Amino acid sequence: MEEKYMFLALKEAQKAYEKREVPIGAVIVKDDKVIAKAHNLREIKKQATAHAEILAIEKACKKLDAWRLEDCDMYVTLEPCSMCAGAIMNARIRNVYIGTREPRSGAVGSKINLFEDGVYNHKVNYKFGMLENECKKIMKDFFKELRKK
Repeated sequence: MEEKYMFLALKEAQKAYEKREVPIGAVIVKDDKVIAKAHNLREIKKQATAHAEILAIEKACKKLDAWRLEDCDMYVTLEPCSMCAGAIMNARIRNVYIGTREPRSGAVGSKINLFEDGVYNHKVNYKFGMLENECKKIMKDFFKELRKK
């Protein structure tokens, strides 16, 4: 059941890929309904904060007319960075399903783990490896193609 949402996140990542953005997609679900989808738009928006997770959180907050997303789950193709992990905690997202790790800047265990440090008052549950091969492949393909140009 949960895989269908990660497939939607991968579709978002594909949209980013087609726009020559780093292919990361995020989907937020509440009560088994998708309430927000987004993909990276940093290059297009010329915004450092235009990560898929941040854009999805903004859309979900607008849809629910609230900043607390306590009963929501996020599906994201790549391990969140520290900015996105912080936003996820601040939005009070319940569960995060992560496609694959980001060894260079991942903030959910690869470099640091903001979800486990015990400093914050909100605990985010997380799980790695959903559609991991597909999530890794889109990133590898993107950077392979980028290096050719």
